[in-house]
Amino acid sequence: MPNLDKYRAHPKSFTIEKFDPKDKSERTGTKEQNVIDLAKLSDEINALQDVLHAEGKRKVLVILQGMDASGKDGTVRHVFRECDPLGIRLASFKAPTSEELAHDYLWRIHNQAPKAGELVIFNRSHYEDVLIVKVHNWIDDAECQRRYDQINDFECLLAETGTTIIKCFLHISKNEQKKRMQERLNDPTKAWKFNDDDLKERALWPQYMQAYEQAIKATSTDYAPWYIIPADSKTNRNLLISRLILNALKDMKLKYPAMPAEYKSIVIED
Repeated sequence: MPNLDKYRAHPKSFTIEKFDPKDKSERTGTKEQNVIDLAKLSDEINALQDVLHAEGKRKVLVILQGMDASGKDGTVRHVFRECDPLGIRLASFKAPTSEELAHDYLWRIHNQAPKAGELVIFNRSHYEDVLIVKVHNWIDDAECQRRYDQINDFECLLAETGTTIIKCFLHISKNEQKKRMQERLNDPTKAWKFNDDDLKERALWPQYMQAYEQAIKATSTDYAPWYIIPADSKTNRNLLISRLILNALKDMKLKYPAMPAEYKSIVIED
């Protein structure tokens, strides 16, 4: 496995500008070879996720954040394509409902956290409740800092109770977003994904980049690190995230539960 630490956000030195969204360094060889590599990685993830589920003790949380069209859905579709749905779950977070708004902003998030033996992917996450509200000036700097602190405490709680957390910022360029949005509009099978509000948020690109940079600096911790995923290349994005997840699963040293001694003498009769 390659050293993936170069993609990790280290708070003291982190700026988004240091990371090139056009980077394709995780791709190797031909397009056909990349397809083979991705399928192999997905197979390996599936095999280890099966052990995670069987072990039934620890948990994995993969958080996908990024601007519209950065590839959150595509990541799920390709990285986990070989995975058995048993023990794996996707949670997507839209605008909060009236019931969710009646609680604190982390209530709906904690409700979707992985249980023992489960791998859960967050398509968007609790970071929406810092990023969007800060960009639109619905909260001030003091409240923003409080939420960073609360998120760190929340993620520390998850980590201390057996959850491995992998946070991925899908770093797409503004030009690539423009291209993908136009492709959506031109494709009848994808036009349903487009929303007029996407253009309003796109107009706030500099503010979002600043908000992401502040959030990542404030919440990239030893127990829940952020990784900056160059995402202009879909193949590069998928390969990198696959390798991050596979590394994390391997580091867990997962093992199938030992067979109870009394089972060894059982013979199934006709």
